[in-house]
Amino acid sequence: MSIPASCRSEFETSGRLIPTLDGEGPEHMAFDSLLLEHCYRKEKPGPVLRFYRWDGHWLSLGRHQTQLASHWQELVESNHMKLVRRPSGGGAVLHGGGLTYALIWPHPPRRRREAYRRLNTWLYSGFQRLGLELNPGVAPALAGSQNCFASATSADLVDPFGQKRIGNAQFWQRGHLLQHGEIPLAPPNQLWQEVFGTAPPCWRPFQPSAASVEAALIDAIKELWPGLSWNVNPITGREHQLVRDRADVYRVNDSEVSSNSPDARIEVTAWRSGRPKG
Repeated sequence: MSIPASCRSEFETSGRLIPTLDGEGPEHMAFDSLLLEHCYRKEKPGPVLRFYRWDGHWLSLGRHQTQLASHWQELVESNHMKLVRRPSGGGAVLHGGGLTYALIWPHPPRRRREAYRRLNTWLYSGFQRLGLELNPGVAPALAGSQNCFASATSADLVDPFGQKRIGNAQFWQRGHLLQHGEIPLAPPNQLWQEVFGTAPPCWRPFQPSAASVEAALIDAIKELWPGLSWNVNPITGREHQLVRDRADVYRVNDSEVSSNSPDARIEVTAWRSGRPKG
């Protein structure tokens, strides 16, 4: 399915494709939020797509999550993983060994389910190019879910065996959309079990490479916005500086994590507002 012409007319004639970056959680989240901000500040913004990988193991918390499980605190204190806040919603996601995408969509459909549906069409088409069949999940949405990959709603995609393959989450600001998607490819088996108490999803019949997934999704997105050209534009020096300035908004500090408190609460006001502190 392609984007209607009435929506495309609000775009610039091109979208921005940012080369794959490796980095830490707070910087990734700050960059995605910055791209969304740039989108609503432009008169006719174009869509932006980027893929990235995580340095080390990070547990990202959805913007509505305030409770931190005590064993998560212990894993952080023992340096098995780090914590980061996400601007998007959904449950906790363990990053490491996978591929994450962030898509900025100017003026998407106002109904969130429709936005998810159209972007799932893009994801479905991309994985079909790899010979992998994915379909939307059927589970009901659960507010405050601890584990993003414990269930799959219609916003997510599962394989024919019922394994969740892509977990998607959104953040809306001034009529524009940031959608995050996590694609676990080679997740850390032991750490995943320690965090969530279950085995990580296992690819069948084969595990695609990060490079092949990225190439297929970049090719498939041309179907979503026909006639829109995509320009490869790396992160700029100015963007680097702004990301460094804002990264602390998404960082979970040591003072917020204490194994002495079995029901630690994480302060969420700053990133729920969509505005950086300071």
